[in-house]
Amino acid sequence: MRTYLADLVLLLHFGLACFIVLGLGLIWLGAGLAWQWVHNFWFRLSHLSAIVYVAMEAIVGIVCPLTRWEDALRQNTGERRSFVARWIQRLLYYDLPEWVFTAVYIAAALATAITWFLAPPRRRRP
Repeated sequence: MRTYLADLVLLLHFGLACFIVLGLGLIWLGAGLAWQWVHNFWFRLSHLSAIVYVAMEAIVGIVCPLTRWEDALRQNTGERRSFVARWIQRLLYYDLPEWVFTAVYIAAALATAITWFLAPPRRRRP
């Protein structure tokens, strides 16, 4: 049971990473193609908050709570990861020095913040 919960946390983590990475690309594309939804204030605020949180984790040097939660669920289970979990794990985690991740996260946060001003979000007026 714990393995399934760990797989669920991994899927959640992967979904968040996709939201951050694909979200910025879609905002850029949508701004160029005049897609109105990319200017949604709450979507943009959620996106900016997510990448800033990730960048701050890296700067401060703390492990992502989702990674810690997944590791805790997998600890002492003796079970193997599911097929989907193995592939998502390969897509999500890389064996690189920490400074590389910190630099990438900071660059992504800066790009997202700059995008906030170049293609600003809009609130709907009642």
